[in-house]
Amino acid sequence: MRGNHGGRPGAGWGGWNGSSWTGQTLTCSSNDRRRRECRTPFNGRPVLVENISGTRCVEGVNFGGGGGIMWVDKGCRGRFAEGRGGWQVGKPGTGQTIRCESRNNRETTCGTGFRGRAVLVRRLSDTRCVENRNWGQRGSNIWVSGGCRGEFAEAGGGWGGGANSSYSVTCSSENNRRRTCAWDRRQGRPVVIENISKTRCQENANWGWDGNQIWVDRGCRARFGAR
Repeated sequence: MRGNHGGRPGAGWGGWNGSSWTGQTLTCSSNDRRRRECRTPFNGRPVLVENISGTRCVEGVNFGGGGGIMWVDKGCRGRFAEGRGGWQVGKPGTGQTIRCESRNNRETTCGTGFRGRAVLVRRLSDTRCVENRNWGQRGSNIWVSGGCRGEFAEAGGGWGGGANSSYSVTCSSENNRRRTCAWDRRQGRPVVIENISKTRCQENANWGWDGNQIWVDRGCRARFGAR
């Protein structure tokens, strides 16, 4: 049952499943390890402010969202706020991202409106998304299969926040050892734009960012772009 639909920040705003908005942060909880959805009074992507659960909340793994709704899963409980300068989902041709998901390993085709080449900017599935293997592009459409779920953008389309979309750094943890790579902090915050290793690269788990450096560890090898 839906709560009060009013989007005015402050006490009394209610989402689904007992979520609450304090005027700055939203609490959304997967109390029984099941997927839960919470309405948000903002349209941007949610970012984790405080991890309340014993389970670590990782974006794209056990929480995510945008467009007024967020989801949590697998025991993630946290306080979330609106991410600034991030990508918006579902507005093709504007330098923003399109979500395309293969459910039950079936092939899905998603219209994008892209004129140029599509690139994977965020993987949402446990399955690794590999271009021309389980995702690709046919004209202005993207296809995904084999369980690949991801968010895609138009290459060179400008991914928000004034970042340079052509700037990228490849950083590799060889032999599972920690390594640091130089990052131009003027470009903004780094994000994984291509997971090169079999090991899944997860921020704050096996890679991170410290101003002018990216660090990778435990086998993470990836290409990082500017948000």
